[in-house]
Amino acid sequence: MSTPDIGAVKDLFADEVVTHARVRDVALPHGAGTLALITLDNGLDHTKPSTFGPNGLAGLDAALDAVAARGDIAAVGVTGKPFVFAVGADLKGVPLIGRREDAHTIGRLGHDVFRRLGELDVPTFAYYNGAAMGGGVEIGLHCTYRTISSGVPAFALPETFLGLVPGWGGTYLLPNLIGAEKALKVVIDNPLAQNRMLKGPQAYELGIADAIFDPADFLEESLSWTARVLNGDIIVRRPEVDKGKAWDDAVALARWNVDGRLHGAAPSYVRALDLIAAAKDRTRDEGFAAEDEALADLIMGDELRAGLYAFDLTQKRAKRPAGAPDKALARTVDKVGVVGAGLMASQLALLFARRLEVPVVLTDLDQDRLDKGVGHAHGEIDKLLAKGRVSPDKAGRLKSLITGSLTKDAFADAGLVIEAVFEDLAVKQAVFAEVEEHVSAECVLATNTSSLPVGEMAAGLRHPERVVGLHFFNPVAVLPLLEIVRGERTDEATLATAFAAGRALRKSCVLVKDAPAFVVNRVLLRLLAEIVQAVDEGTPIEVAERAAAPLGLPMPPFVLMGLVGPAVALHVNETLHGAFPDRFPLSGNLAQMVAAGKPGVYLPDLTLDPEVVEIFSGGTSPSTPEQVLERALAALAEEIRIMLDEGVVAAAQDIDLCMILGAGWPFHLGGITPYLDRTGIAEKVTGTRFLDPGVASPRG
Repeated sequence: MSTPDIGAVKDLFADEVVTHARVRDVALPHGAGTLALITLDNGLDHTKPSTFGPNGLAGLDAALDAVAARGDIAAVGVTGKPFVFAVGADLKGVPLIGRREDAHTIGRLGHDVFRRLGELDVPTFAYYNGAAMGGGVEIGLHCTYRTISSGVPAFALPETFLGLVPGWGGTYLLPNLIGAEKALKVVIDNPLAQNRMLKGPQAYELGIADAIFDPADFLEESLSWTARVLNGDIIVRRPEVDKGKAWDDAVALARWNVDGRLHGAAPSYVRALDLIAAAKDRTRDEGFAAEDEALADLIMGDELRAGLYAFDLTQKRAKRPAGAPDKALARTVDKVGVVGAGLMASQLALLFARRLEVPVVLTDLDQDRLDKGVGHAHGEIDKLLAKGRVSPDKAGRLKSLITGSLTKDAFADAGLVIEAVFEDLAVKQAVFAEVEEHVSAECVLATNTSSLPVGEMAAGLRHPERVVGLHFFNPVAVLPLLEIVRGERTDEATLATAFAAGRALRKSCVLVKDAPAFVVNRVLLRLLAEIVQAVDEGTPIEVAERAAAPLGLPMPPFVLMGLVGPAVALHVNETLHGAFPDRFPLSGNLAQMVAAGKPGVYLPDLTLDPEVVEIFSGGTSPSTPEQVLERALAALAEEIRIMLDEGVVAAAQDIDLCMILGAGWPFHLGGITPYLDRTGIAEKVTGTRFLDPGVASPRG
């Protein structure tokens, strides 16, 4: 079968690492004949997974030409290099595509090559031996049969997460293989859950693979199974797919979930839903043609460029933090001290014990608090054991590492001590002064403050150069961001030790200046301050809450305030008001709400608390949702420009990275600055874009 002319798109993928399709004959056992085995291999080790660009697809097409011309083979198989099957399309050239017809060609090219595996004169088999994503999953869907290794660590169709759809057969073949409900879990639900991956056994349980084998002898067992299928000893039976009401109901439920989560802010999810909804009645040709059109539209859209930008930030910039010092300067941390035994302190203790596997000692003012903090950490270890995430031996070792002490001389041999006490500058200064009397000259002193100045905490110490901010986000074990705050006198060795510890904790570290509220809290509080001010002026709470819906945030602003606690939000607001009174006004109503002991604006049943509504009543200048959103975005653009001018971080990319990893800012927006650029708010408010055209948006 002829393929589209790849000349127009080939130049755009000049940096393509070509995945070769190497063919070899395998004599099948049980007298089943010869199998032509195609191995997908880009010639690099497993850290550089195989992808499909124009040249790789052309090579696979040529390999299929060769096997199709033969009359001596019983079957064709496809597998990958060690540990990797294939991880989808090569997306490096996508930001360079400027014509819709070129985008359409890429869709057609994948379809026209992959579909041949379902059209050969002999049965075809996909052997998922390792990680498979996107087009790597889809090439297998075109085959007649599939096996999978129980050791496959990642199996997914993540395209919607990035701003695409599974466009090389995924939205048509998968629901027609396993049914709409299961297919939607893979195409919609998992990407919505921060791009959750399946493991080999889960893919098998869904019915995507027909057989599963252990990694040690996976290919050998797959070939033996293939022979028995060809001989008729094994009959592969799959459940009949319900193409009636069950299909429609599954799509309707997924659509309701997407609308509720994203409010129309991510078109890729809507296009994928539309394609799956229509797949029950379309022919294969119609389904593939519809995927080509969707790919062409989405490749030319803003969402994909922003998604690829966000992906690049989290995969590359996060691993090479701007401004990080020489790793060789880092000191060894063989023991960690934690001042405080509250919830945050116990979470930190568990994290340090699990990741660094060193002794961690907590201190507090009395034995009851101390026992409660240590007990909470031990209880979390018991939960990990119950879920099978740690072995009994590992659980015992972790518990033995986490202890408590009423005196700070327990920190004498610690390499790092972090305070997690009440957010009060005087209290933290007193804590550090006391700790300094007990620790070695090499010990790093860290604060987990969310907004207070690190430099002022260190001002009265003999060695202020060893104080650094380590701002974790709650829940500590889940959110991957660590803001590393360099005080005015923090030295390179201290900073290097902080980065080394952050990496060991498996956090993505961003270096930030010692400025009020740092990055995430400053941006979020500017957003919240504008929305609260709109409510103070008379905008109903539900209207102001709804105003932020187009941003597709994980939760509305007032829900977020309820999660962190109004008292904490008020405290950070007060800190920022002290530094920037003109941009962070204090809300008397918010202060009154905190004084009333209200945990949020909502009751447990998620209805508005009438007493809170009464507290915020009295304003006479209500705004529409559109007006609230416009003023909030203008405020964000102003604040981010000021932060960059102040050097809070090295570049706009670092603000986006912080908001994605620390606040769950949507991947499909690329963070906050691409959104402000795309909507024109950045130029309107600041006179310029944050990012050059083409960085997180189409060129031109």
